Amino acid sequence: MSPSSSPTRFSFRLDLHSGVPVYRQLIDQVRGGIASGALAAGDQLPTVRQLAVDLEINPNTVVRAYRELELGGLLETHQGTGTFISAQKLKRADAERERQLAQIVTDAVARAGAAGFTVDDLIEELRGRTQVTARRS
Repeated sequence: MSPSSSPTRFSFRLDLHSGVPVYRQLIDQVRGGIASGALAAGDQLPTVRQLAVDLEINPNTVVRAYRELELGGLLETHQGTGTFISAQKLKRADAERERQLAQIVTDAVARAGAAGFTVDDLIEELRGRTQVTARRS
């Protein structure tokens, strides 16, 4: 793996009203970025200090998220150069993977319905995002 020379332009966004802990939101966004192709092996993430300043959160929160991702094999930290997306892919048992995807879909459909959108609206938006991601590749 050859680390990128500068941090990836992946932007983190927090929803402080979601009830989801901030460190968990960071973890989920990195996982989502890897799954969507927005983050790839060798991409450099912002430093703990920089991300904490950008998001106006405690650096310990970033440390906790990065540490959990590193323990899961998704990040590698190289002393003096930074934190990078590892070459290892997301690994989960098939049953757990299917359960998680079903939960994500259920949540998305429920949230879309509560906001007045149909399942067809949701599918159309997902297709549009898939096309945007494919064009970036």
